[in-house]
Amino acid sequence: MIFTNNLDPILLSLGPLEVRWYGFLFASGIALNFLVMMWIFKREKLKNTDLESIALYLFVGLVIGARLGHALFYNAGYYVDNPLEIFKIWKGGLASHGAAIGLVIAYTIWIKIHKKKFHKYIDLLVVPIGLTTVFIRLGNYFNSEIVGNPTNGEWGVVFKKLGEDFPRHPSQLYESFMGLIIFVIMFWAYKKFYKNSKPYFMLSLFSILYFGGRFILEYWKKRHIVPGDFPLSMGQILSIL
Repeated sequence: MIFTNNLDPILLSLGPLEVRWYGFLFASGIALNFLVMMWIFKREKLKNTDLESIALYLFVGLVIGARLGHALFYNAGYYVDNPLEIFKIWKGGLASHGAAIGLVIAYTIWIKIHKKKFHKYIDLLVVPIGLTTVFIRLGNYFNSEIVGNPTNGEWGVVFKKLGEDFPRHPSQLYESFMGLIIFVIMFWAYKKFYKNSKPYFMLSLFSILYFGGRFILEYWKKRHIVPGDFPLSMGQILSIL
């Protein structure tokens, strides 16, 4: 079965102000992530003020890391020629590998300032990240970006906004569904194993699930080829690292 994606990326127009689906879904994913973390912190009897402080650092690290990662890893030439485009995050273009780097740096800065041990909160903070991925990738679908390879069959999604008339794998929806599965597994693992687990167990589990999943799904995505006929895409190399 072939579906057509001719979705308007603009959710609401108020004069010169545009609210895009991408921005709305991105904010929704962050908000739900924070609500889950509030529940976890309350359950673990941890300071809510620490969560609020960490969340601010992580949000800044997420946005800066994801945007710079997209610009440097996947489209450096374009952003060198158009540097102001880096700031237009509402148009989409966030790299999860860059986000991971940004989050780690932001969290490291926070623990240094507040003199905490690295593992104190990290195993809890990774639990709802998959939920945020669900919404961000749905935003990518509305923007008709991060598309998959042509299906060469009688099924897939035709992305009309790209001026195409052939079906592709909806790789954004694949990753969105992957994020949902990861969240369910992480939430179950938190309730089942966290109390008796060693430090970094949850972090390790998330890393294996997410970056392992990304590595596999890259085979169905429009690949960012590495020069020199390297057999792996940029996304797969970054996932391994």
